Amino acid sequence: MPTYNKLIRNKIPQIIKANGKTPTTRTLSEEEYIKEICKKTEEELIEYLEAKTKPDKLEELSDLLELINALAEHEGTTLEEINNIREKKAEERGGFSDRVFLIEVNDN
Repeated sequence: MPTYNKLIRNKIPQIIKANGKTPTTRTLSEEEYIKEICKKTEEELIEYLEAKTKPDKLEELSDLLELINALAEHEGTTLEEINNIREKKAEERGGFSDRVFLIEVNDN
């Protein structure tokens, strides 16, 4: 019997039951939830970095976006509001698409 001890998507217990198995689950506290979302985010980022094909990379990016959405909900906001903040920040400070890598800053 495998032990997982990890955050799973909401419908996974029903999927497990539909496959004739019995999952053991519990509801996390707020503190545990945030900790597990952070662990899951790291896991999904590693899976993105290891993905070889574009469809696999896109699937991993969608998993990361789902985790960001969960954090947004936890903070009582939406992806739309977060995207508005992102756009404002990008307008003021730029994005990352130019691939600028800061090496050092010298005092003049």
